[in-house]
Amino acid sequence: MRPQPEIVIPASVDMPQAVAVTADNGVQIYMLPTPDFEVVRFSFVFRAGTSVQHKPFAASAAANMLGEGSRGMSAQQIAEQLDFYGSYFDVNIDRDYAYISFCSLRKFFMPTLEVAREIILNPAFPEHEFAVYCSKRKQNLAIERRKVDMQSRELFATALFGAEHPYGISSPESLYDELTREDLVDLYNKLYTADNCFVVCSGLLDDEVMSHIKAMAEALPAGEKIDVNLPATNTTHQLRRNIDTALQSSVRVGRLLFPRTHPDFVGMQVVAAVLGGYFGSRLMQNLREEHGYTYGVMAAMVNFDKEGYLAIATQVAREVREDVLREIYFEIERLRTELVPEDELQMVKNVMVGEILRILDGPFGIADVTIENIMCGMDNEATERSVEQINAITPEQVRDLAAKYLRREDLIEVVVG
Repeated sequence: MRPQPEIVIPASVDMPQAVAVTADNGVQIYMLPTPDFEVVRFSFVFRAGTSVQHKPFAASAAANMLGEGSRGMSAQQIAEQLDFYGSYFDVNIDRDYAYISFCSLRKFFMPTLEVAREIILNPAFPEHEFAVYCSKRKQNLAIERRKVDMQSRELFATALFGAEHPYGISSPESLYDELTREDLVDLYNKLYTADNCFVVCSGLLDDEVMSHIKAMAEALPAGEKIDVNLPATNTTHQLRRNIDTALQSSVRVGRLLFPRTHPDFVGMQVVAAVLGGYFGSRLMQNLREEHGYTYGVMAAMVNFDKEGYLAIATQVAREVREDVLREIYFEIERLRTELVPEDELQMVKNVMVGEILRILDGPFGIADVTIENIMCGMDNEATERSVEQINAITPEQVRDLAAKYLRREDLIEVVVG
């Protein structure tokens, strides 16, 4: 039998730097050329997330309705043209940004660009499609909110930020009835502008491709740059919602910390990974393997533009939820007072660096990480520094970070079920 090959985790990564050009209207365009791939992907990123919307659900509705018809193409024509050429169009939206991405083979770039121009520059927000969208979303949200996991996620955000904070608010689905097509048009005109946009391109980026993407970016109208001034957070340390008919309880523990630009963010990512960031983590060993309380538990640092937090989440039978909370706090306290064994910490480092390498395996993953770095005001050297920080962290630093940031009196606890 051949010996198992040695696992080698690199001490650093060499991530390509994006080449930036500026369109005539100020839009920054970042290029990540990979000539070996016969594909082109380009993403328009707008500061048009839910935290800057003027009316509940307007931001997500505007983003998701972009492909539902334009002034030059119907929704069916858009879908058929993309399908015919094997291209795809994807929309994502979070608290801070809306991401509109297109991907095609290089030889089908021009017909894909034709659709992209219609979607981004000429959306019509047709009245019929808008009514259907709101009806479906209202119904789907009502169904999702019957689940304890969805309720605890929203309640946890409220506990972290406050019920009126843009990051913590959970609007009732009935407000879809008050949303109008004009609300979407107003939000689009205000936020989908050159001053609130940057573009990231990857793949086979020849001169023709880049000239057309640049021309499309330059067609965006000028607008007023959105200056986000979020209100102060209003944290509540314990929230519980009892549901007599629920068989399970959704448990979340964590606290408000800091965004990715903070010098301790990467270190707290390591702390979170030790707790619940991989299948062999301490919380998985305790709650799943030793006690059989749950199928899974996770812990992670979450990054927003203006804030960041640590979250631990799991679902358990309602009769053991207090036992689960006790064990979560036990593992946190152990991390605060004891040194992590070197072999365990090395495993965590291997998992974290391996995940970064997995994400960076290909031009699209590199583009996604580049987008995240740009949003944080960083270049791609930030990813290289993160790997170096992960590999360099010591058991003493892990303990000290946990002791500093995970005091029991600072933690937030949410239980639904």
